[in-house]
Amino acid sequence: MLFLVKLFPEITIKSRPVRRRFIRQLRKNLRAILGELDSSVSVSGEWDVLEVEFSRNDKALAVLIINKLINTPGISSILQVEKFPLPDMDGILELCKTFFTEALRDKTFAVRCKRKGRHGFKSIDVERIVGGGLNQHTEAAGVKLVNPDVTVNLEIHDEELFLVSNKFPGLGGFPLGCQDSVLSLISGGFDSSVSSYLCIKRGLLTHYCFFNLGGRAHELAVKEVALFLWMKYHSSHRVKFISVPFQGVVEEILTKVKNSQMGVVLKRMMLRAAERVAQELQIQALVTGESVSQVSSQTLPNLAVIDSVCDTMVLRPLSTSDKQQIIDQARAIGTEDFSKDIPEYCGVISVKPTTRARIERIEREESNFDFSVLDKAIENANHQLITKLAEDLMQDATPVDVVSELGNDAILIDIRHPSELELKPLDQSLIGEGVELLQIPFYKLRTTFDSLDRDKRYFLYCDKGMMSKLHAANLSDEGHDNVGVFSPPD
Repeated sequence: MLFLVKLFPEITIKSRPVRRRFIRQLRKNLRAILGELDSSVSVSGEWDVLEVEFSRNDKALAVLIINKLINTPGISSILQVEKFPLPDMDGILELCKTFFTEALRDKTFAVRCKRKGRHGFKSIDVERIVGGGLNQHTEAAGVKLVNPDVTVNLEIHDEELFLVSNKFPGLGGFPLGCQDSVLSLISGGFDSSVSSYLCIKRGLLTHYCFFNLGGRAHELAVKEVALFLWMKYHSSHRVKFISVPFQGVVEEILTKVKNSQMGVVLKRMMLRAAERVAQELQIQALVTGESVSQVSSQTLPNLAVIDSVCDTMVLRPLSTSDKQQIIDQARAIGTEDFSKDIPEYCGVISVKPTTRARIERIEREESNFDFSVLDKAIENANHQLITKLAEDLMQDATPVDVVSELGNDAILIDIRHPSELELKPLDQSLIGEGVELLQIPFYKLRTTFDSLDRDKRYFLYCDKGMMSKLHAANLSDEGHDNVGVFSPPD
């Protein structure tokens, strides 16, 4: 099976050296991502398009590959094609008759040809001859050049002919690894999740910084969002997740700062900490999910005062987006279900927050703050690779059973995201005939598990094992001793 990967248009207008570098990086990224699915997948191409090919006639694998391709930054579109040596015009028509006859039955159609290379004909000649031949020799309802039922897409690249059976939209943007790194201040909510995604899409290598204001459940939920974004959109690269314990900072603000100024001071403390984390990682820009005037701390005067606390560039991809637009985008990228259930732990809520902060007033309030508390929080920040998040959360958790086989009395809970379930349903032969199967997405597991029968034994399953181990450990900590993890043998 063969796919043609078309480049994001902004890549094609770069200078030749930059374009080659971007294409080389995209090829490398695809090999890393697709190689995890099947070692036989090959990625080739140097300039206009990349070819992704694998020899196995496996429709399930094809669906997984398509899903990876459409979520990889740098790709404009993906074409599923059949490739042939370029024949003469009669040969092109015969191949099209064989390939498209059934699809054209009782349907209007148009032929579209894209061509590159030197040939004795033009694209419009192919469209005219093939269109006329298909109209005459198939049971099509006729040619319709505007809004046809079926579009017959052909591509001719030098001495090769490609017949297109399917076309899928790509993510766009630039390949990861072509731009510099950024540090995204992620809270797990709609805004920070979408702003992180937009940076990833633009090719920025996005690391995550989380300020823990109190609560293991909050940290768990935020790490889930970061894991989801990484696995879906930028697993070609290793990124870090930094968790900064901010409970002491919050307590200091609550006791030392006047009520109306607390929100702005908290944001300034976060930027101070994030800047130092970024400097340690040699990252030159911070990313926040703030939108102008969405809440009191995000008015232009307040944002100006907040930004004045650090010299590092602060990017705000959502600065002019409204809340509904952000939620709609969260739904489209798959983070809405996470964010709407994120627990809130912020105790720094002013009764009458300032909307026009003055730098001299803020600095006067901060003069009462013990900055050694902030220093301690930064020193105690936990730096880890994102692939180690589950292990980190399990370090102090109650041990859970991990099994490779299930007994007949076991109940398996598939906790994968609904989009993953649709792409790759769980093979019943993998789990055994007598095993009961439940499907509860991990973001609903915590609220649903209490209603399950405590006298029965449950095992959690996900593709990579990270989410299942993480949630089993959390449920075990909450007193559920009837939960384990199912990890089938490779």
